[in-house]
Amino acid sequence: MNRKRALMDTYLHSKFITEIKWCHWPDESFDEMESTLAVQQFIQQSIRKDVTNIDAILTPPEGQEEGVWKYEHLRQFCMELNGLAVKLQNECNPDSCTQMTATEQWIFLCAAHKTPKECPAIDYTRHTLDGAACLLNSTKYFPSRVSIKESSVAKLGSVCRRVYRIFSHAYFHHRMLFDKFENETNLCRRFTTFVTKYNLMPKDSLIVPILEDQASLNGESEA
Repeated sequence: MNRKRALMDTYLHSKFITEIKWCHWPDESFDEMESTLAVQQFIQQSIRKDVTNIDAILTPPEGQEEGVWKYEHLRQFCMELNGLAVKLQNECNPDSCTQMTATEQWIFLCAAHKTPKECPAIDYTRHTLDGAACLLNSTKYFPSRVSIKESSVAKLGSVCRRVYRIFSHAYFHHRMLFDKFENETNLCRRFTTFVTKYNLMPKDSLIVPILEDQASLNGESEA
């Protein structure tokens, strides 16, 4: 078991190191980006330019198909969430976090199993990110990075709900770690703004009070 966990830790660390090296190219206008990965490139360039300018990061180029814009942002969120997963593994272990919880009121079941069941929080995190990657890389649902069917876009909401639980667990159970990561990345703030802007999650599910207009949330809303 220890060897298996060590191998997984090495895998996650390598994956994170690879992903933080993205977007090292000269700035280009969207019109100059001619590849099928232009939207991803544009998003990553905007993040690199100013990680705190969330409005700019979430503003699509003129004429951009909304479904592709949502899809590419969710891919980017999942990539960056691997960084939080790497940091969590140092203190979120199966002995201390035996269940995936946010507030004390809610326990989340892991959908990675044949029948959804409870998982230690760190396993839930890994399973959720792996499951999201499998769906977002599925050629059945997302065969193109240029145009996406509405029926496939509709699947993004369920991915958002699951990955958001990683933020909420970190916030309520590993607050110092969460704050340090958030100060560096603004990732939870960007994600919350994103799902609110595109109505991908109900507002009462956004239990991490990261936005100014969430000040009234008390952490006991259903996730």
